Amino acid sequence: MAGDSPRITMQDDEIFTEEHRAFRATVRKFAESIAPHSEKWDEEGIFPREIFQEAGQLGLFGIRVDEKWGGSGLDWWFTTAYAEELSRTNNAGINMALMVQSDMATPIIHEVACDEVKERFLVPAVKGEAIAALGVSEPSGGSDVASVRTWAKSDGDDYIINGQKLWITNGTRADFITLAVRTGHEGYQGISLLVFPTDTPGFHVGKSIKKIGNRSSDTAELFFEDCRVPKRFLLGDENNGFFHIMTNFQGERLIASISCVAGMELAVRNAIEYARERTAFGKPIIKNQVWRHKFADHLTSIEAARRLTYYAVDIANKNPFGATRAITMAKLFAGDLAQRVIYDCQQVYGGFGYTTEYPIGRAWTDTRLITIGGGTSEVMKEILGRVEGL
Repeated sequence: MAGDSPRITMQDDEIFTEEHRAFRATVRKFAESIAPHSEKWDEEGIFPREIFQEAGQLGLFGIRVDEKWGGSGLDWWFTTAYAEELSRTNNAGINMALMVQSDMATPIIHEVACDEVKERFLVPAVKGEAIAALGVSEPSGGSDVASVRTWAKSDGDDYIINGQKLWITNGTRADFITLAVRTGHEGYQGISLLVFPTDTPGFHVGKSIKKIGNRSSDTAELFFEDCRVPKRFLLGDENNGFFHIMTNFQGERLIASISCVAGMELAVRNAIEYARERTAFGKPIIKNQVWRHKFADHLTSIEAARRLTYYAVDIANKNPFGATRAITMAKLFAGDLAQRVIYDCQQVYGGFGYTTEYPIGRAWTDTRLITIGGGTSEVMKEILGRVEGL
């Protein structure tokens, strides 16, 4: 029975064309060149800046960006191929840092910034010559975006910014930050977005936060003390930033779901191979029914997560503003599933799974973030409750 029908892989899916597959091959080669360094860069808590430059040269930061600004003008299916193949780095920290640049900090600039701002910030970010960060979360609120307290006070043609940000990926070395600030009264209607150059006087990095996972991605605490930024760096209309943040979150959550599903698939396939080779009590681990059944359950659930995620991708391609329900479900389902899948995969390796020498050990700590970052699972359920009119 085994081998009667070939296993369908992600790149074999009928959704993807030869052009997608060629792009996949490029991303895969890039990701696999990073994999041997993953453990070392996790230990160092950062990876070389040159990785951003290489990703930019390969066009990974401009997949959906107009050609006018150095991008490729492609769609979410190419982004899907990018996120899936990037899982082969075996390093979620690097992947997160790169995807903050490609899909979290720059899309808003591409959508609503004036040409001057796009030329100054978006173009070098697409090329990988500048590093971008997204500055939304604060000590007083992570998923609660409406509670932003960093103030931008109007002063002639400038804003004077004071406040603090926390949990900022790429924060220790970003060249600019897509920054959420309060320009109006309390609540979501008083929030604006602007581009903040990190060479602005009064800005400084408080510390690099030591995380239990995603360790090669630098995560910073940032401080703003009377920082003066031109009003022309404003993204969209003043006091309308909350809408742009929420729209941007959809892309962030979607690419997180895609990456999560790909990471689970890779972990299970690797665990199966290990279970075939590793013997216990005189036979390969895979010969134990309990593991065959666990793998069967997980592969089925992963495929369900992939189909839900692809459904969300399809909607996002057609109407980004109508994909909230599907994207929220995809992130919730994939994120919660990953906690069980990676746990069981780690168990297969026994003591070796509890080390950083094996990718599964790092995946165990890295995966925990998926139910926290970009909106917790509890927030996802609240969003679905509102969408469903509960």
